[in-house]
Amino acid sequence: MADSGDAAPVAVVTGGNGFIGSAIVRHLRAGGYDVVVIDRDGEFAVDLADEAAVRRVARQVLERHGRCDVLVHSGVAFERSTLEDLSSALMRQVLSVNVEAPLWLLQEFTPGMKDRGFGRVVFLVSDTFFDPPPVPDMLPYVTSKGALIGAARALARTLGRDGITVNCVAPGMTPPPVAVPGLGQEVADAVVRRQALPRTLVPDDVAAVVAFLATTGAAAVTGQTICPDGGLVLL
Repeated sequence: MADSGDAAPVAVVTGGNGFIGSAIVRHLRAGGYDVVVIDRDGEFAVDLADEAAVRRVARQVLERHGRCDVLVHSGVAFERSTLEDLSSALMRQVLSVNVEAPLWLLQEFTPGMKDRGFGRVVFLVSDTFFDPPPVPDMLPYVTSKGALIGAARALARTLGRDGITVNCVAPGMTPPPVAVPGLGQEVADAVVRRQALPRTLVPDDVAAVVAFLATTGAAAVTGQTICPDGGLVLL
């Protein structure tokens, strides 16, 4: 982790109250980070689709905590639509939360990271970008995750000279506490059968990878997409 003197380094996690996000928060805290949650109902409540609100909450984080050493974007919009029914409003909602929000946060956080010569950025994406499921209404979600991978690769090149790494973590099907329409047990079982490790994935599988990428031990890893998906996708 970053050398921050007597104060604990600060990790900001969007969507930190979610079933995967909360596991990430727990792992980062165990690693010694002072973790700040940005969520609709988090310590810093915000609608990630609202650019002005996102920028405002980033400045509030800096005012209260003084820094951001790690940014994890696990907040997500999962609105679904087929191509035939897709509207510009729905597509913009998904892109604003999944792709734009972390960029606005980074505009506020990276100056301090550059000054300290250390930063860790992790975007939660999805292995569905590499292996889209046969579910036609996941088009907006898969598209947005592909865009976020592209952003991470571009940022890795431009921020690396300042000691900032940017990576993606692409979970496989990690069953949420409630069923997702169209992605029931039959679909989940079929995915597990295709994995190299035929077991149900859990949030800690994802959180452990994110926590590693936040450490100094991951200093040489940037611009990468890591898939903790049981070996469904082999990159």
